[in-house]
Amino acid sequence: MEIRINTEEQDKLLRDLESRTDAEAIRIKRYLAMKDLSRTPESPLFDITEKVKQVEALKGFDVIHIPEVISTEILFDLFDFAPDHVARSKSDTYYIDEKYVLRTHDTVFWYYYLNNPEIKKRISNKETLGALCYGKVYRKDEIDRKHMNIFHQMGGWYLQPDSMGTMPLESLKDVLHEIVESLFGKDVKYRFLDDTFPYTDPSLQIEVMINNQWVEIMGGGMPKKSVLKKLGLEGYNGWAFGFGLERLAIIGMELPDIRLLWSDDERVKKQLVLGQKFKEVSKFPAIVRDISFIVDTANFAPNNYFDLVRDVIGDMAEEMALIDEYENAAKFGEGKKSYAYRITYRSLTRTLTDTEVNDLHKKLEEETKKAFSAAIR
Repeated sequence: MEIRINTEEQDKLLRDLESRTDAEAIRIKRYLAMKDLSRTPESPLFDITEKVKQVEALKGFDVIHIPEVISTEILFDLFDFAPDHVARSKSDTYYIDEKYVLRTHDTVFWYYYLNNPEIKKRISNKETLGALCYGKVYRKDEIDRKHMNIFHQMGGWYLQPDSMGTMPLESLKDVLHEIVESLFGKDVKYRFLDDTFPYTDPSLQIEVMINNQWVEIMGGGMPKKSVLKKLGLEGYNGWAFGFGLERLAIIGMELPDIRLLWSDDERVKKQLVLGQKFKEVSKFPAIVRDISFIVDTANFAPNNYFDLVRDVIGDMAEEMALIDEYENAAKFGEGKKSYAYRITYRSLTRTLTDTEVNDLHKKLEEETKKAFSAAIR
Protein backbone atom coordinates (compact mmCIF):
# COMPACT_ATOMS: atom_id res chain seq x y z
CA MET A 1 0.00 0.00 0.00
CA GLU A 2 1.21 3.52 -0.82
CA ILE A 3 0.67 5.95 2.05
CA ARG A 4 1.01 9.68 1.47
CA ILE A 5 1.15 11.97 4.48
CA ASN A 6 0.27 15.63 4.04
CA THR A 7 0.04 17.88 7.06
CA GLU A 8 -1.63 21.24 7.54
CA GLU A 9 1.42 22.39 9.48
CA GLN A 10 3.71 21.78 6.51
CA ASP A 11 1.32 23.44 4.06
CA LYS A 12 1.08 26.57 6.23
CA LEU A 13 4.82 26.74 6.87
CA LEU A 14 5.58 26.40 3.16
CA ARG A 15 3.11 29.18 2.33
CA ASP A 16 4.77 31.41 4.91
CA LEU A 17 8.20 30.41 3.61
CA GLU A 18 7.21 31.36 0.07
CA SER A 19 6.61 34.96 1.13
CA ARG A 20 9.94 35.32 2.94
CA THR A 21 12.93 36.95 1.25
CA ASP A 22 15.68 36.45 3.86
CA ALA A 23 18.78 34.49 2.84
CA GLU A 24 17.92 31.38 4.86
CA ALA A 25 14.41 31.19 3.39
CA ILE A 26 15.70 31.60 -0.17
CA ARG A 27 18.24 28.87 0.50
CA ILE A 28 15.67 26.46 1.96
CA LYS A 29 13.23 27.06 -0.92
CA ARG A 30 15.99 26.21 -3.37
CA TYR A 31 16.80 22.98 -1.54
CA LEU A 32 13.17 21.90 -1.33
CA ALA A 33 12.75 22.50 -5.08
CA MET A 34 15.61 20.13 -5.97
CA LYS A 35 14.34 16.87 -7.42
CA ASP A 36 14.08 13.70 -5.39
CA LEU A 37 16.59 11.41 -7.11
CA SER A 38 15.19 8.35 -5.34
CA ARG A 39 12.02 8.88 -7.39
CA THR A 40 13.71 9.90 -10.65
CA PRO A 41 13.76 6.82 -12.94
CA GLU A 42 17.00 7.69 -14.76
CA SER A 43 18.88 8.02 -11.46
CA PRO A 44 20.88 5.14 -9.93
CA LEU A 45 19.33 6.11 -6.58
CA PHE A 46 15.95 5.14 -8.00
CA ASP A 47 17.46 1.83 -9.11
CA ILE A 48 18.68 1.15 -5.57
CA THR A 49 15.22 1.67 -4.08
CA GLU A 50 13.69 -0.60 -6.71
CA LYS A 51 16.21 -3.37 -6.01
CA VAL A 52 15.60 -3.13 -2.27
CA LYS A 53 11.82 -3.26 -2.72
CA GLN A 54 12.26 -6.55 -4.62
CA VAL A 55 14.15 -8.22 -1.76
CA GLU A 56 12.05 -11.25 -0.82
CA ALA A 57 11.78 -10.35 2.87
CA LEU A 58 10.48 -6.86 1.99
CA LYS A 59 7.98 -7.71 -0.74
CA GLY A 60 4.49 -6.45 0.04
CA PHE A 61 5.74 -3.82 2.49
CA ASP A 62 3.88 -0.52 2.57
CA VAL A 63 5.69 2.48 1.07
CA ILE A 64 5.12 5.72 2.94
CA HIS A 65 5.76 9.29 1.77
CA ILE A 66 6.32 11.68 4.67
CA PRO A 67 6.50 15.49 5.04
CA GLU A 68 9.78 17.31 4.49
CA VAL A 69 9.03 19.89 7.19
CA ILE A 70 8.70 18.32 10.63
CA SER A 71 8.50 19.55 14.20
CA THR A 72 11.53 19.07 16.44
CA GLU A 73 9.24 17.33 18.92
CA ILE A 74 8.49 14.58 16.42
CA LEU A 75 11.90 14.47 14.74
CA PHE A 76 14.07 14.55 17.86
CA ASP A 77 12.12 14.23 21.12
CA LEU A 78 10.10 11.15 20.17
CA PHE A 79 13.22 9.39 18.92
CA ASP A 80 15.30 9.83 22.07
CA PHE A 81 17.77 12.40 20.71
CA ALA A 82 19.56 13.89 23.73
CA PRO A 83 18.80 17.56 24.48
CA ASP A 84 22.38 18.48 23.53
CA HIS A 85 22.56 16.22 20.46
CA VAL A 86 24.40 17.96 17.61
CA ALA A 87 21.45 17.35 15.24
CA ARG A 88 19.41 19.89 17.22
CA SER A 89 21.93 22.65 16.51
CA LYS A 90 21.13 25.39 14.01
CA SER A 91 24.60 24.85 12.60
CA ASP A 92 23.65 21.27 11.74
CA THR A 93 19.94 21.46 10.84
CA TYR A 94 17.81 23.78 8.69
CA TYR A 95 15.24 25.50 10.89
CA ILE A 96 12.08 26.94 9.31
CA ASP A 97 11.23 28.55 12.65
CA GLU A 98 11.94 27.69 16.29
CA LYS A 99 9.80 24.56 16.22
CA TYR A 100 9.99 23.21 12.66
CA VAL A 101 12.92 21.98 10.59
CA LEU A 102 13.71 20.21 7.34
CA ARG A 103 13.79 16.48 8.08
CA THR A 104 17.24 15.19 8.96
CA HIS A 105 16.51 11.45 9.00
CA ASP A 106 13.92 9.15 7.47
CA THR A 107 13.36 7.07 10.61
CA VAL A 108 10.74 9.66 11.49
CA PHE A 109 8.44 7.74 9.17
CA TRP A 110 7.72 5.46 12.17
CA TYR A 111 5.60 8.23 13.72
CA TYR A 112 3.56 8.95 10.60
CA TYR A 113 3.11 5.28 9.79
CA LEU A 114 1.75 4.36 13.20
CA ASN A 115 -0.66 7.31 13.13
CA ASN A 116 -2.19 6.33 9.79
CA PRO A 117 -5.85 5.22 10.24
CA GLU A 118 -5.42 2.05 8.16
CA ILE A 119 -2.34 1.04 10.16
CA LYS A 120 -4.17 1.69 13.43
CA LYS A 121 -6.83 -0.80 12.28
CA ARG A 122 -4.15 -3.38 11.61
CA ILE A 123 -2.67 -2.79 15.06
CA SER A 124 -6.07 -3.24 16.71
CA ASN A 125 -6.34 -6.56 14.84
CA LYS A 126 -2.86 -7.56 16.06
CA GLU A 127 -1.51 -7.84 12.51
CA THR A 128 2.15 -7.71 11.55
CA LEU A 129 3.44 -4.43 10.10
CA GLY A 130 6.05 -3.73 7.43
CA ALA A 131 6.97 -0.44 5.77
CA LEU A 132 9.62 1.27 3.65
CA CYS A 133 10.36 4.97 3.31
CA TYR A 134 12.81 6.87 1.13
CA GLY A 135 13.50 10.39 -0.07
CA LYS A 136 15.53 13.53 0.50
CA VAL A 137 16.93 14.55 3.88
CA TYR A 138 18.76 17.73 4.77
CA ARG A 139 21.79 18.38 6.99
CA LYS A 140 24.33 21.17 6.88
CA ASP A 141 27.61 19.64 5.78
CA GLU A 142 31.09 20.31 4.48
CA ILE A 143 31.92 20.79 0.81
CA ASP A 144 33.88 17.99 -0.83
CA ARG A 145 33.48 15.27 -3.45
CA LYS A 146 31.73 12.83 -1.10
CA HIS A 147 29.27 15.05 0.78
CA MET A 148 26.29 17.26 0.07
CA ASN A 149 23.87 18.95 2.40
CA ILE A 150 20.98 17.36 0.50
CA PHE A 151 21.06 13.61 0.22
CA HIS A 152 18.73 10.61 0.22
CA GLN A 153 17.99 7.90 2.74
CA MET A 154 16.01 4.69 2.71
CA GLY A 155 14.70 2.92 5.75
CA GLY A 156 12.38 0.10 6.65
CA TRP A 157 10.96 -1.81 9.55
CA TYR A 158 8.99 -4.91 10.46
CA LEU A 159 6.95 -5.30 13.64
CA GLN A 160 5.03 -8.20 15.10
CA PRO A 161 2.78 -8.53 18.19
CA ASP A 162 4.60 -9.68 21.32
CA SER A 163 2.20 -12.66 21.36
CA MET A 164 4.14 -14.01 18.36
CA GLY A 165 7.36 -13.97 20.37
CA THR A 166 10.42 -11.74 20.44
CA MET A 167 12.09 -11.08 17.11
CA PRO A 168 15.72 -12.24 17.22
CA LEU A 169 18.52 -9.99 16.01
CA GLU A 170 19.43 -12.73 13.54
CA SER A 171 16.25 -12.00 11.60
CA LEU A 172 17.47 -8.46 10.95
CA LYS A 173 20.87 -9.78 9.92
CA ASP A 174 19.19 -12.09 7.42
CA VAL A 175 17.33 -9.16 5.85
CA LEU A 176 20.43 -6.98 5.65
CA HIS A 177 22.28 -9.90 4.06
CA GLU A 178 19.54 -10.12 1.41
CA ILE A 179 19.73 -6.38 0.72
CA VAL A 180 23.50 -6.45 0.40
CA GLU A 181 23.37 -9.38 -2.02
CA SER A 182 20.72 -7.64 -4.13
CA LEU A 183 23.01 -4.63 -4.51
CA PHE A 184 26.51 -6.14 -4.62
CA GLY A 185 25.95 -9.70 -5.84
CA LYS A 186 25.97 -13.15 -4.26
CA ASP A 187 29.75 -13.22 -3.81
CA VAL A 188 29.93 -10.08 -1.67
CA LYS A 189 31.90 -10.38 1.57
CA TYR A 190 30.22 -8.75 4.54
CA ARG A 191 30.39 -8.56 8.32
CA PHE A 192 28.35 -7.15 11.21
CA LEU A 193 29.65 -4.83 13.92
CA ASP A 194 27.98 -3.46 17.03
CA ASP A 195 26.76 0.13 16.78
CA THR A 196 24.68 2.66 18.69
CA PHE A 197 21.60 4.62 17.57
CA PRO A 198 19.21 6.72 19.67
CA TYR A 199 16.11 4.70 18.79
CA THR A 200 17.27 1.06 18.52
CA ASP A 201 18.84 -1.35 20.99
CA PRO A 202 20.68 -3.54 20.27
CA SER A 203 22.06 -1.84 17.15
CA LEU A 204 24.48 -2.92 14.47
CA GLN A 205 26.08 -1.92 11.19
CA ILE A 206 26.94 -4.01 8.16
CA GLU A 207 30.19 -3.58 6.26
CA VAL A 208 31.12 -4.97 2.86
CA MET A 209 34.52 -5.63 1.37
CA ILE A 210 35.24 -3.14 -1.43
CA ASN A 211 38.67 -3.10 -3.08
CA ASN A 212 40.14 -5.03 -0.13
CA GLN A 213 38.73 -2.56 2.41
CA TRP A 214 35.79 -2.87 4.78
CA VAL A 215 33.22 -0.14 4.11
CA GLU A 216 30.18 0.61 6.26
CA ILE A 217 27.02 0.77 4.16
CA MET A 218 24.00 0.57 6.46
CA GLY A 219 22.83 0.25 10.03
CA GLY A 220 19.92 -1.21 11.89
CA GLY A 221 18.64 -2.56 15.16
CA MET A 222 15.64 -3.47 17.24
CA PRO A 223 13.31 -0.50 17.93
CA LYS A 224 13.40 0.47 21.59
CA LYS A 225 10.22 -0.31 23.49
CA SER A 226 10.50 3.15 25.09
CA VAL A 227 10.50 4.80 21.65
CA LEU A 228 7.57 2.69 20.42
CA LYS A 229 5.65 3.67 23.56
CA LYS A 230 6.29 7.36 22.86
CA LEU A 231 4.89 6.74 19.39
CA GLY A 232 1.75 5.23 20.90
CA LEU A 233 2.53 1.57 20.24
CA GLU A 234 2.78 -1.12 22.90
CA GLY A 235 2.79 -4.89 22.66
CA TYR A 236 4.92 -5.02 19.50
CA ASN A 237 8.58 -5.70 18.72
CA GLY A 238 10.68 -6.06 15.58
CA TRP A 239 13.62 -4.75 13.57
CA ALA A 240 14.50 -1.64 11.56
CA PHE A 241 17.25 -0.52 9.19
CA GLY A 242 18.37 2.56 7.28
CA PHE A 243 21.07 3.71 4.87
CA GLY A 244 22.20 6.55 2.64
CA LEU A 245 21.52 6.01 -1.06
CA GLU A 246 24.37 8.20 -2.30
CA ARG A 247 26.89 6.21 -0.32
CA LEU A 248 25.81 2.97 -1.98
CA ALA A 249 25.81 4.57 -5.43
CA ILE A 250 29.29 6.02 -4.97
CA ILE A 251 30.61 2.68 -3.75
CA GLY A 252 28.80 0.64 -6.39
CA MET A 253 30.01 2.74 -9.33
CA GLU A 254 33.31 3.99 -7.87
CA LEU A 255 31.98 7.46 -8.49
CA PRO A 256 34.65 10.16 -7.99
CA ASP A 257 32.31 13.08 -7.26
CA ILE A 258 28.85 13.16 -5.63
CA ARG A 259 27.81 16.06 -7.87
CA LEU A 260 27.77 13.66 -10.83
CA LEU A 261 24.56 12.13 -9.47
CA TRP A 262 22.81 15.44 -10.22
CA SER A 263 24.37 15.93 -13.66
CA ASP A 264 22.27 16.62 -16.76
CA ASP A 265 25.23 15.87 -19.04
CA GLU A 266 24.18 12.93 -21.23
CA ARG A 267 27.78 11.64 -21.28
CA VAL A 268 27.61 11.34 -17.51
CA LYS A 269 24.04 10.06 -17.26
CA LYS A 270 24.77 7.15 -19.63
CA GLN A 271 27.42 5.92 -17.22
CA LEU A 272 25.40 6.11 -14.03
CA VAL A 273 24.66 2.40 -13.94
CA LEU A 274 24.78 0.39 -10.72
CA GLY A 275 27.50 -2.25 -10.76
CA GLN A 276 29.33 -0.55 -13.62
CA LYS A 277 32.53 1.34 -12.83
CA PHE A 278 32.24 4.99 -13.79
CA LYS A 279 34.68 6.06 -16.47
CA GLU A 280 35.43 9.71 -15.99
CA VAL A 281 34.48 11.89 -18.93
CA SER A 282 36.82 14.70 -19.92
CA LYS A 283 37.72 16.33 -16.63
CA PHE A 284 37.82 20.08 -16.81
CA PRO A 285 40.68 21.88 -15.05
CA ALA A 286 40.37 23.15 -11.51
CA ILE A 287 41.13 26.65 -10.28
CA VAL A 288 42.12 27.09 -6.65
CA ARG A 289 41.58 30.21 -4.56
CA ASP A 290 42.11 30.89 -0.84
CA ILE A 291 39.97 33.05 1.38
CA SER A 292 41.05 34.24 4.82
CA PHE A 293 39.05 36.28 7.31
CA ILE A 294 38.61 37.20 10.97
CA VAL A 295 35.22 36.74 12.63
CA ASP A 296 33.56 36.87 16.01
CA THR A 297 33.31 33.21 17.03
CA ALA A 298 29.90 33.81 18.61
CA ASN A 299 28.46 34.58 15.17
CA PHE A 300 30.24 31.96 13.09
CA ALA A 301 29.80 28.23 12.50
CA PRO A 302 31.65 26.46 9.66
CA ASN A 303 28.55 24.60 8.45
CA ASN A 304 26.71 27.90 8.07
CA TYR A 305 29.62 29.25 6.08
CA PHE A 306 29.51 26.26 3.76
CA ASP A 307 25.88 27.18 3.03
CA LEU A 308 26.95 30.69 2.08
CA VAL A 309 29.63 29.30 -0.23
CA ARG A 310 27.02 27.08 -1.89
CA ASP A 311 24.79 30.14 -2.32
CA VAL A 312 27.51 32.11 -4.09
CA ILE A 313 29.47 29.47 -5.99
CA GLY A 314 26.86 26.75 -6.44
CA ASP A 315 27.98 23.39 -7.80
CA MET A 316 31.23 24.88 -9.10
CA ALA A 317 32.60 24.46 -5.58
CA GLU A 318 34.21 21.03 -5.83
CA GLU A 319 35.95 21.08 -2.50
CA MET A 320 36.60 23.38 0.43
CA ALA A 321 39.34 22.68 2.93
CA LEU A 322 40.25 24.46 6.15
CA ILE A 323 43.95 25.27 5.88
CA ASP A 324 44.42 27.53 8.90
CA GLU A 325 42.55 28.45 12.07
CA TYR A 326 43.88 30.37 15.05
CA GLU A 327 43.10 32.85 17.79
CA ASN A 328 45.23 35.78 18.92
CA ALA A 329 43.42 38.08 21.34
CA ALA A 330 46.23 40.62 21.29
CA LYS A 331 46.12 40.83 17.50
CA PHE A 332 42.44 40.22 16.65
CA GLY A 333 40.60 41.03 19.88
CA GLU A 334 38.77 38.86 22.42
CA GLY A 335 36.39 36.27 21.01
CA LYS A 336 37.72 36.58 17.47
CA LYS A 337 39.32 33.93 15.31
CA SER A 338 41.07 33.78 11.96
CA TYR A 339 39.98 31.18 9.38
CA ALA A 340 41.59 30.36 6.06
CA TYR A 341 39.92 28.09 3.50
CA ARG A 342 41.14 26.72 0.20
CA ILE A 343 38.36 26.44 -2.39
CA THR A 344 38.65 24.26 -5.48
CA TYR A 345 36.53 25.63 -8.31
CA ARG A 346 35.67 23.15 -11.06
CA SER A 347 32.74 22.80 -13.41
CA LEU A 348 31.55 19.36 -14.46
CA THR A 349 30.56 20.64 -17.91
CA ARG A 350 33.05 23.28 -19.08
CA THR A 351 36.34 25.03 -18.48
CA LEU A 352 36.12 27.92 -16.04
CA THR A 353 38.02 31.09 -16.80
CA ASP A 354 40.20 32.97 -14.36
CA THR A 355 38.02 36.02 -14.84
CA GLU A 356 34.76 34.34 -13.84
CA VAL A 357 36.38 32.58 -10.89
CA ASN A 358 37.91 35.86 -9.75
CA ASP A 359 34.49 37.49 -9.98
CA LEU A 360 32.88 34.69 -8.00
CA HIS A 361 35.61 34.79 -5.40
CA LYS A 362 35.26 38.55 -5.03
CA LYS A 363 31.53 38.13 -4.55
CA LEU A 364 32.20 35.48 -1.92
CA GLU A 365 34.46 37.88 -0.03
CA GLU A 366 31.77 40.56 -0.10
CA GLU A 367 29.05 38.15 1.06
CA THR A 368 31.34 36.82 3.79
CA LYS A 369 31.77 40.34 5.11
CA LYS A 370 28.04 41.01 5.05
CA ALA A 371 26.84 37.71 6.48
CA PHE A 372 29.36 37.33 9.31
CA SER A 373 30.72 40.87 9.82
CA ALA A 374 34.04 39.39 8.79
CA ALA A 375 37.27 41.22 8.10
CA ILE A 376 38.86 39.83 4.94
CA ARG A 377 42.63 39.39 5.29
